[in-house]
Parts: sequence; structure tokens; C-alpha cells
Amino acid sequence: MAGMPDKSSPARPKVGNGVIAVSCIAFVASMVGAAYAAVPLYTLFCQVTGFAGTTRVAEAAPGQILDRSFEVRFDSNINPALPWKFEPEQRSVTVKAGEVKTVYYKITNLSSETTYAAAAYNVTPQETGAYFSKIQCFCFTNQKLGPGESQELPVVFFVDPAIDKVDYLAGVRTITLSYTYYPAKPPATPLAAAEPKTDTSSKPQL
Repeated sequence: MAGMPDKSSPARPKVGNGVIAVSCIAFVASMVGAAYAAVPLYTLFCQVTGFAGTTRVAEAAPGQILDRSFEVRFDSNINPALPWKFEPEQRSVTVKAGEVKTVYYKITNLSSETTYAAAAYNVTPQETGAYFSKIQCFCFTNQKLGPGESQELPVVFFVDPAIDKVDYLAGVRTITLSYTYYPAKPPATPLAAAEPKTDTSSKPQL
């Protein structure tokens, strides 16, 4: 009837503007936190799975060597903003699956200042990343070079024998390990430890 209140739909509670604002801030904060966490999580995921051509980390040799051989080629690149020279000491080696091999890269600071850099890396074909394991590699830490300084950096690696059981990699005979050096920030200077205070005031003898 006209003039009678409509009871067919329940009244909706009013949400204050303050609640909406707090909810939006919390959502944005969670998204920012997720963005910062995504990079290390993605890196960890790649190192564990070999995704996107990322090599895997190993602590020891696999303990099995197969007759199947690979030519492993070494590539080096420098970001234009970094005044370094960077190259492998040999362009390729032949290794058997499961055989541990050590090769060296050489870096040289061409500038008159101390510089820092970090290396990114991958292998091609990308599908072999899950089977290319490094026991030792300079890519896990920032490198520091003084003016004109040079260093030799070892890479200890092997091709996992498990690759021989992967049908779609049966035709792979060549793997390329590629590094690119990028400028890095120098480590933060630690705050000087507070010196213990010495009480020089004389106290009266009781």
C-alpha cells in the first residue's frame, strides 16, 4: 500500500569512510610487500627448478659419469655503465655428463676508481638449466675491484647425468653458460661501535 515502508529488502549497514580508507591502505601495503618479496622468491624458484635457463646450485659431484659428452661454451657481457673488462680464459670445454669441471673468468677494472659489480647468469638452451649445476660460482656475491685491479674467478660445474633420461633433450650437444656484469652499490659502511664511557669523576672515600 502507498505510504507503507518497503520491508522486502533488509537495510544495509553503512560503512564509514574511515574503514574504507584503512582497508585501501592495507591492500596497497600488502601489494607493495608482495612486490618486494616477488624478486627473491622468483630467484629462489629459478635456482631450484632451473626455470628460464637459471642454473642450479650443488654441494657435491653427482658420483656418476656417463659417456655422453657436451660442448660447454662460455659467454661474457658487460653493462655499458661498468668500466670493466670481462672474459673467459677459454671459450669452450668438452665435458661428460657427471664430470666436474673448473674454468676461470677474468675481470679487470679499467677505471681509476674502486668499483663494485654483480653478475647475472643463465644457460641456453633454457631447458638445460635444470641439469646444469654449479658447485662454485662468482655470481653469488658482489665483486670489488680497485683501480686497474684484475681477478681470476673460478666456476666449478657439471652437467647432471639425469639429463640423459630426458627425451626432449636427447639431441642437445652444446650448452652455453652466459654471464653479464652490472654495476652494484658498495656495501653500507657499518656504524662505528660506541666507545665505552670511562667515569673519571673521583668518588669520596667512605
